[in-house]
Amino acid sequence: MDPVVAAAVADAHRMHWGLVLAAAARLTGDLDEAEECAQDAYTAALTQWAADRLPTSPAGWLCTVARRRAMDLLRRRDVHRAKLPLLVEAPLTPGPDHVLEHGYADGPDEGGDLAGEGSPFVAVPDDRLRLIFTCCHPALDVNARVALTLRLLCGLSTADVARAFLTSEPTMAARLTRAKKKIETARIPYTVPAAEDLPARLAAVLDVVHLLFTTGHTAPAGVGLVRRDLSERALDLARMLHRLLPADAGVAGLLALILLTDARRHTRTDADGRLVLLPEQNRALWDRSEIAEGLTLARQALRVRPVSRYVLMAAIAATHASAPRWEATDWAQILALYDHLVTLWPSPIVALNRAVAVGHALGPRAGLDALEPLTRDPQLSGYHYLPATRAEFLHRLNRDDEARTAYTEALHLTDNATEQAFLRRRLAELPP
Repeated sequence: MDPVVAAAVADAHRMHWGLVLAAAARLTGDLDEAEECAQDAYTAALTQWAADRLPTSPAGWLCTVARRRAMDLLRRRDVHRAKLPLLVEAPLTPGPDHVLEHGYADGPDEGGDLAGEGSPFVAVPDDRLRLIFTCCHPALDVNARVALTLRLLCGLSTADVARAFLTSEPTMAARLTRAKKKIETARIPYTVPAAEDLPARLAAVLDVVHLLFTTGHTAPAGVGLVRRDLSERALDLARMLHRLLPADAGVAGLLALILLTDARRHTRTDADGRLVLLPEQNRALWDRSEIAEGLTLARQALRVRPVSRYVLMAAIAATHASAPRWEATDWAQILALYDHLVTLWPSPIVALNRAVAVGHALGPRAGLDALEPLTRDPQLSGYHYLPATRAEFLHRLNRDDEARTAYTEALHLTDNATEQAFLRRRLAELPP
């Protein structure tokens, strides 16, 4: 196999899987059939791209082939077969003003309201975002909605999705299987939601985009620290959501959070690819345009009551972004925001991040005390940031033997080579 072609197909899979799957699903109306069509397209690319030259637009080529496969399936399918529809759309007709039977304007243009004059919703501009909304059906368990969307639409492996949920791969595989079986057996109508149904699905959609960004921001496994394709995809989807729902504070908060976090991307590793923690990052290299946009969105969202969790998370990121240097970070403000956030969203990850803030605001001893109950949380048992955080606090207290044990535990729990190298350096820096 030509290595250049193989690499091009692998890059296209990483970058465009969701788009190709969504293009097929829009025609087939069935998740499994759409996956089959998308996989056929990538298989065809391995041979066709080797025989011909690489296409100018790999995504366009793959979507075209996937749609052709879907049309072949439709021709063979019995129109009366009892199959679950995924997307029910009227036959497409030419013209930019064509409106589907569910009230969505077809095509990439964003004009036109849903459900009549005064509706806050505009046309969904992207098949991927449209399919995310359909996967987040309220009849499914919340975690199942998010996991299914990450696995099918965003192209994450079952192992990566399991890491995002702090669970084992077999457990996640079983969860995904149950979700797909429920869709089939319960005949859940996966249609483009009407305007009045969108808010009920929005929370899960926001969770999908956030988890997609965090998975790209720090890759669970691999050589590099980040998967830029995932973080960029999440940023694009967050922008689409904001265009859809410009008045929604939660959407604005999520976009602000992603922008303010992504602004640090160039400083998170050095020239040799080694991890650089926040205290050592060169803040002059942070993306000031993203920070300015994120700060504006965060301030606007904070004026809306009640405050959502993504707005609080954006406020925390804004506090970091506003500090001219590490020593000037307002840890008291960050801790107060985490106190509010952990009440609103009692997640073990939030509790861990709050403990970090405690350690910086009140000292390492207080930080260790805040971490103590988390060591018994089964969800964090395989999460390497917990022992890594303990190690940092222990080292600051000159308890280096205990810090060595904690660093070693963290090293065994991460599959990211960049983080492994960082933890090895930390171990080597400890006194013998």
